[in-house]
Amino acid sequence: MRIGLVTEGGYPYVDGDAGLWCERLVRGLGQHEFDLYALSRSRRQEDTGWVPLPPQVSRVRTAPLWAAEDDGITYGRRARRRFAECYGELASVLCAASGGDSGDPGGHGEAIGRDRADDEADRFGGALYGLAELARDEGGLVGALRSETAVRALERACRAPGASRAAREARVPDLLVAAGHLRQALSPLAVDWYEDDGLGATDLCHATAGGAAALSGLLARHFTGVPLLVTEYGAQVRAHYLATGTDGTAPAVRTLLAAFHGGVAAETYRRAALVTHGNAHTRRWQERCGADRARLRTVHPGMDAAGFTEAGESPEAADPDTLVWVGRIEPAKDLVSLLHAFAQVRRQRPKARLRIVSTATGSDGAAYLGHCRALAAQLFPDEAEGPYTVGDNPVSFEEVGGPRAPTLAEAYASGAVIVLSSVVEGFPTGLVEAMFCGRATVSTDVGAVVEVIGGTGLVVPPRNPRAFAEACVALLRDPERRARLGAAARARALELFTVEQNVAAFHGMYLEVVSHCPVRRVVLGETGEPLPFAAPAEAHVPGSWTGPPAPVAVRRSSGSPVPCPTPMTTTEASG
Repeated sequence: MRIGLVTEGGYPYVDGDAGLWCERLVRGLGQHEFDLYALSRSRRQEDTGWVPLPPQVSRVRTAPLWAAEDDGITYGRRARRRFAECYGELASVLCAASGGDSGDPGGHGEAIGRDRADDEADRFGGALYGLAELARDEGGLVGALRSETAVRALERACRAPGASRAAREARVPDLLVAAGHLRQALSPLAVDWYEDDGLGATDLCHATAGGAAALSGLLARHFTGVPLLVTEYGAQVRAHYLATGTDGTAPAVRTLLAAFHGGVAAETYRRAALVTHGNAHTRRWQERCGADRARLRTVHPGMDAAGFTEAGESPEAADPDTLVWVGRIEPAKDLVSLLHAFAQVRRQRPKARLRIVSTATGSDGAAYLGHCRALAAQLFPDEAEGPYTVGDNPVSFEEVGGPRAPTLAEAYASGAVIVLSSVVEGFPTGLVEAMFCGRATVSTDVGAVVEVIGGTGLVVPPRNPRAFAEACVALLRDPERRARLGAAARARALELFTVEQNVAAFHGMYLEVVSHCPVRRVVLGETGEPLPFAAPAEAHVPGSWTGPPAPVAVRRSSGSPVPCPTPMTTTEASG
């Protein structure tokens, strides 16, 4: 099977997001052939280069998401009118969807709201595909998106009678900023990936994220009928909401962009054959944006358990009085509450110790680390056991790679209980690593923690030092309970969160999607007529038994077969 893997700011770039997951997926499915389509986010990312690629990667095509190049084509009158209509329709939908203050005039509530949402989704998709078709037929889309025509179309939509209150309040500077953001967000429409020698030559398109990557998959599906599988380990639309809410963006711009990203998410969930998520929190966002529950699949992130095997098989190596925290130093981890909780633990367990092991430090982590060190010195002044001994603080701050914690596995192995005190958390990777090591855990109820733990650890409310301390003391006092919970946690992690289960899940979904898709490749006979039943299911599996390639055609979404060029077998990079 030939898979078109679409990434945004990720694999195969060295510093790409989620690059390790994609690499494990590609390397784990050596029986398939992969074409990589990568959208880069910066010049720096492109300059870092690619990771070494396995032999099953046939080619790589890249495009800059951060600086789409103008092809220099100037539209004539007909093309300008066509652009103004499509862009104006898109802007009209965004202005109507970005506030919703018009109420429900009919009083029929849910039915009218559902019909209106369906109508807006159809209009949004029609405008989006109209712009993509214009870019395919005429080129010049990047220049058009930068033109005054685009800004004026956005202004007219904001001033129209049906526009929401937030859109009507947009000023000229706001319109310029919003047009700039939309230009970048729409740049995948101008990429030349959607022909029969690009994504159209694949059996399945797998978008490794929502947003721009999923938009590329939507266009491939629209132009060539390639089925689309979308994976989101975090809801992309939620990330956009949070980003624009904290960067000082004007309210009018924020609502317009929220409407656009919400529209892309809704269109993605409507058209994708399957949509996967890594936890229930992301699934709830997907359902809220219109995803059909029947097409949703849970695939937990796959993690390498090999490095933690020895610790998991030697639970007796842990210090029975030591708590260990491992993670990235930043305010969201709430180490302040952890230190206050440990102060209460010390009142009941005077020999208890807390090791804070850092894997990295965030942008504002240095100042936060200094604050935590000062708090630890205040809460736990160095006290000597006798008049001739040196005082010691029960809280230690260390780094992975140091003398006491050379590796992550050794850091986890040193503790009887692993703790997580976050107030904000997505998928708790550190918690899964602790589970691989067979350690009992105490965690706060945030993000996907409860879903990951599944009853194999203790969970308390966030920012509640008293409850946190009571849970820690309960486990420190009961070694048998710690051992039971640790063994159960390790069994659960090995069953659900390994690389092997992740790869197997996607392999099964690839086969499921392709098995339900109509045949797009039509084998042609000597007369040029299609030969029925000449493309068997096993033709998706690479191998010599399929015989010499026969003349084929790719069936477009319109249904008429067109010649398909021979797939490329060399690695290719194109801007």
